[in-house]
Amino acid sequence: MKLIQSFGPNPRVVRMFLLEKGVEVASEEVDILDGETHRTPYLDRNPTGLSPSLELDDGTILGETVAICELIEDFHPKPVILGADPIARARSRMWYRRVELLITEHMYNAFRYGHAYELFRDRTYCIPEAAEGLKEKARVGRHWLDSLMHNHEFITGDTLNLADIILYCCWDFTKDLGQPIETELKNLYPWYQRMSERPSAQASVHPASEKIGMVG
Repeated sequence: MKLIQSFGPNPRVVRMFLLEKGVEVASEEVDILDGETHRTPYLDRNPTGLSPSLELDDGTILGETVAICELIEDFHPKPVILGADPIARARSRMWYRRVELLITEHMYNAFRYGHAYELFRDRTYCIPEAAEGLKEKARVGRHWLDSLMHNHEFITGDTLNLADIILYCCWDFTKDLGQPIETELKNLYPWYQRMSERPSAQASVHPASEKIGMVG
């Protein structure tokens, strides 16, 4: 396998997931800020123009962060992150889907349509007037999730899940880009602090982050 990746929170999700699994894979770097993912030959491999992608040994290219992490867990089932049995895996999928649909997708689009509009205006259909509303939808989602955690260490209970990695990498990216960490969240704020202390959190940060001025 080879991870085709770049700076950014979604590639960081896969990097952090691999670190938590203790799995090493070959890596190929693409420059997402320069728009390399929106040009051939990358588009021939992943027509969405998104990063990361995973190239399998037979040349198959797999896109989408969650699909990549699920395949990695299938190939390397220990330690378990996505669930040890069908019900646990379904519960895991339920939660990272909720996190994406109700929180992180709004956070990312608020970033694209607002703070980073000039970067994304020619790459995707942007709705700049929606940016502030999307920030509010994400805020409502975070408060909803906070109310359900009940002092659990992680989003789904007492063990790390992909939902934790997805939300952490997103919020760590956007926290200095107009969507700050809400210290009043009695469950999610301590959760964010605990996640930041994990060795995989620092090790997964792209080397270019400091130069770029964003954490991805």
